[in-house]
Amino acid sequence: MELTEVTNEQKLPRIERSHVLVCAGAACVASGAEEIQRRLEAKIQELGLNTEVAVYGTGCVGTCDLGPVLIVYPEGTFYVKLKPQDVDEIAEEHLLKGRVVQRLLPKDPSEHEIPTISEHPFFAKQVRIALRNLGVINPESIEEYIAVGGYAALEKALNMTPEEVIKMVSDSGLRGRGGAGFPTGRKWQFARNVQADQKYVIINADEGDPGAFMDRSILEGDPHSVIEGLAIAAYAIGATQGYAYVRAEYPLAISRLQTAIDQAREFGLLGKGIFGKLDFDLEIRKGAGAFVCGEETALMHSIEGKRGEPRPKPPFPAVSGLWGKPTIINNVETLANIPPIIEKGPFWYSSFGTETSKGTKVFALAGNINNTGLIEVPFGTTLREVVYEIGGGIPGGKEFKAAQTGGPSGGCIPKELLDIPLDYESLAQAGSIVGSGGLIIMDEDTCMVDVARFFLEFTVDVEILTRITHGEGTLQDIEKLETLAASISRTSLCQLGITAPNPVLSTLRYFRDEYIAHVVEKRCPAKVCRALIRYEIIPEHCKGCTLCAKFCPTHAIRGERREVHTIDPELCIKCGECLARCNVGAVVKV
Repeated sequence: MELTEVTNEQKLPRIERSHVLVCAGAACVASGAEEIQRRLEAKIQELGLNTEVAVYGTGCVGTCDLGPVLIVYPEGTFYVKLKPQDVDEIAEEHLLKGRVVQRLLPKDPSEHEIPTISEHPFFAKQVRIALRNLGVINPESIEEYIAVGGYAALEKALNMTPEEVIKMVSDSGLRGRGGAGFPTGRKWQFARNVQADQKYVIINADEGDPGAFMDRSILEGDPHSVIEGLAIAAYAIGATQGYAYVRAEYPLAISRLQTAIDQAREFGLLGKGIFGKLDFDLEIRKGAGAFVCGEETALMHSIEGKRGEPRPKPPFPAVSGLWGKPTIINNVETLANIPPIIEKGPFWYSSFGTETSKGTKVFALAGNINNTGLIEVPFGTTLREVVYEIGGGIPGGKEFKAAQTGGPSGGCIPKELLDIPLDYESLAQAGSIVGSGGLIIMDEDTCMVDVARFFLEFTVDVEILTRITHGEGTLQDIEKLETLAASISRTSLCQLGITAPNPVLSTLRYFRDEYIAHVVEKRCPAKVCRALIRYEIIPEHCKGCTLCAKFCPTHAIRGERREVHTIDPELCIKCGECLARCNVGAVVKV
């Protein structure tokens, strides 16, 4: 074959020596990542490096407390907590001269720099399947998704029978990641078995749990994986239309998902004749923020334009769902797992996890923990491993007290169960749930009665718990709480109601002594409930500097300069200003 000169119209693709990925997840965007990316692009242009270095936004890297962050590939250098003024130094030193900027690297507890992202302990025990492309590709580029194997699973699935696809999903052991943990393959099979002229598939992205951001991060960082998973689900059950139900408070996720949908249509991966074998399209529906619309029947009512209220089951949605037609609703994370299962096989996937909880789970790690962020670990990983190895322990050397799992419908796991495996069965036995993946860590200064009040208040009006935290509760109130919780759980129409009492039941189970202290001793052991605390000045510590009195908004503090001060409990509004201002430790909260 004769070689010919490459013309301008036949330019070879440009291959840069370095790719810089700037985290463009919501947390990093909120802390200034877009400005950092713009400034870096301009500086690279100024230095004449634009043909050698490419800069892209990427999905949530996971280390949300370290943002804004960027990664320089191929070496994987990891720069954290960046400010716009740091950009010039990175461009001039690292990208131009090849010298790593040491001061911008993360540090371990011994203050040693961690040079690359792969060496950071936050990632050491993670297995990233649902999050496989976050921090790796540009989420707004279908070409990059295809370059890492995207849509190959859809093509493979379309060369199988629907029954073979469903069997692969069933054999993998994948269970719904939205909270209920129902076997995904079995759900698909129910819908496959129903004869109908129209079937639907729905992405449930109505994520509303406090502290949860798993679905949002996947949609922001890898929307094509969710589209591909949904298209495979549509083929498996015989659906031609899909809907993505995303809460309106997720504008970045909605924007990137819509971009991905438009790109997939342009590439023939949505619409008519996908790979010559499938007709399927997808539309976005925005949710108005009602927490109950995370429940599948309420969600379908909302899409239909009705009030988002659960309905009794049966019939189940797989038989009679959206507009009375067979419908499958899968959570974002569930669908992100589908392509690798089809591509690598069900037994590869089921090699992770436990006997009954297969694969991995994404958790949003938050609260009193050194390393907050998005993590993905095999089921069976212990709570201790998450808190002290991935999470880096409790700030200030304080004691771990409890972990709240599963959002408002979950429960609290005490320190005596730190070695509990994080899986469906173990957490259920402990009085909690995996849920969608919220994992909030609490230290020794947390009031568990107040925690129960906060989470239950998220779903219902909680007069009894409020009364207890105000010092007005009785022992009869505790008995009434248990009776009401059991009744709600037993008679609720939907899973949300069944699990809603879990914060109360789990805290009563493990922290009953705190409830007793609130109602009998009128004392909050954690010194959190404002009505049950008071501020005092220790005479032998007070220097009479008058600083506390100067900033007291109600003039409750009395005393002359260089004399011991006192606090009038009748005037004190317990704002804590005196405690914050005292620099000799004379003011205490009791």
